[in-house]
Amino acid sequence: MPLDAVCLSGVVKELRESLLGLRVEKVQQPARDQVVLTLRGNKKLLLCAGASQARVHLTSAVRENPASPPMFCMLLRKHLTGGRLAAIDQPALERAVILTLDIVDELGEPGQRKLAAECMGRYSNLILLDGEDRIIDCLRRVDMEMSERRQVLPGLFYRLPPAQEKADPLAIEPEGFARMLDQANPDREASGFLLDSFFGLSPLVCRELADRAGGDGPAGDRSGALREAFFAWQEQVKAGAFQPCMLSKEGKPSDYSYLPIRQYGGAMELQMWEAFSPMLDAFYETREQLERVRQRGQDLHRAAANARDRAKRKLALQEKEYAQTQDRDRLRICGELITANLYRMERGQSLLRAQNYYDPAGGALDIPLDPLLTPQQNAAKYFKQYNKAKTAETCLREQMSIARRERDWLESVLDELTRAETEQDFLDIRRELQEAGYLKGAAPGKKAPRRGPSRPRAFRSSGGFRILVGRSNTQNDQLVREAFKSDYWFHTQRIHGSHVILCTEGQTPDRQSMTEAAALAAWFSQGREGGQVAVDYTQVRNVKKPNGARPGMVVYDPYQTAYVTPSEELVKKLSEKAANGPQ
Repeated sequence: MPLDAVCLSGVVKELRESLLGLRVEKVQQPARDQVVLTLRGNKKLLLCAGASQARVHLTSAVRENPASPPMFCMLLRKHLTGGRLAAIDQPALERAVILTLDIVDELGEPGQRKLAAECMGRYSNLILLDGEDRIIDCLRRVDMEMSERRQVLPGLFYRLPPAQEKADPLAIEPEGFARMLDQANPDREASGFLLDSFFGLSPLVCRELADRAGGDGPAGDRSGALREAFFAWQEQVKAGAFQPCMLSKEGKPSDYSYLPIRQYGGAMELQMWEAFSPMLDAFYETREQLERVRQRGQDLHRAAANARDRAKRKLALQEKEYAQTQDRDRLRICGELITANLYRMERGQSLLRAQNYYDPAGGALDIPLDPLLTPQQNAAKYFKQYNKAKTAETCLREQMSIARRERDWLESVLDELTRAETEQDFLDIRRELQEAGYLKGAAPGKKAPRRGPSRPRAFRSSGGFRILVGRSNTQNDQLVREAFKSDYWFHTQRIHGSHVILCTEGQTPDRQSMTEAAALAAWFSQGREGGQVAVDYTQVRNVKKPNGARPGMVVYDPYQTAYVTPSEELVKKLSEKAANGPQ
């Protein structure tokens, strides 16, 4: 759901309690529609103006910043760095948050700057204001052609979006609510009545209030119960008694709210949270990952998927031809039977019925003939087809093996794309496809994307051992190549996934560290959503890369297999251990 006005008020309440009075130490813009303000105490405030994910909250997620900061980021740094957060305001039930900062300008004079974050779906924006509420600049400029009702341009005074022609749900009295019910269409669903009548209420909350009133039936039939549910909600919101909760389906975040959502029954899992910021961080982490893959990896996914599909079709044709070669003995038998019956054949025959002395039962066999050929030529034709099929079997077996390896490699690239997180990850995968000939390189004279050092994901086990996880096939090769022979290598059995290296530094790893490394291999694989996942492991000395194999393709023997359950909590725990150093 979009962050509705009431939910946003709960977030603002939390932010006031923890951020007021802190100075802005850093300003970063990791994405076009995201700004992160780092305040004293390493508290990171995320302001996002994305159309489908507009929000404001504290974040602990690590976001990669571009090599060159955007112009809007540079402007914010100039005006906000060093400023003290004096106020965090939300206009009455508006989906907007205004940060007021006390600053000292370039001349040493005290002043104020404001940063307005409007969380309004596709109209979301970030707007920098001076002390007189005049717009300095904004993330998205809105001129007269784009909107006649409200322009957002440098130099104009800031004003809120036009108010909706609906009632304030926190100001309405029982008598006014009853009058609105009497004037409404009695056949209109209760949730629809609430949504049409009041601003600040999301469709999810309207359905929940209707459900608490006995179900989403006609509003006129349940006016008393609806009124009771509505004013219980109003009292809860006025008291600031927010209860952050997240709805999940099959383990994937689906929705969230500021009050327990019971309307779905057992179809959704309800998880309560102590605060809004960690809940929003967790909810949008998966969504942002999918969005990054969709945007940055769209052409990569299309190229890899098309190549994979071609490889599958080619393999299917080869398997069909190979199956036909398995019937070649029939061709040889036909040729031999024609040769054995030349004495009773005449030119122009189209069929020969002969006793099949290869059949234990001695049955007859009908052999089609070409009437334009002599009996000897018909026999030679069958022998030629037999020899051709015999040769084709060997060639097809080799070609099918190549096609299967190519198909498996392309599927591993598609699997990489589902776990790609940073810009560098996508650059590595792009380069991999270019080197394989599935994507063209940079055009002549065009500057290639800047490439920094590619680093694997790093974790630290409970026993203090370092664990490295490859981000791409190329990096998987690099990990195996640079690891010590005594280190341990992990990979999911028969499914695609990252290569995992447990760095032993000459020591014998404990059982818990081995299990944690196997669990990481299961998490960073196609088996992430599964239960027990089979993970093969062996020392690096037993892992070999065949000559000419694609990146990430290895063979290994001997090995052992562990069965582990993928766990996101374990991944975060081991990641934090790596960030904090050896325990």
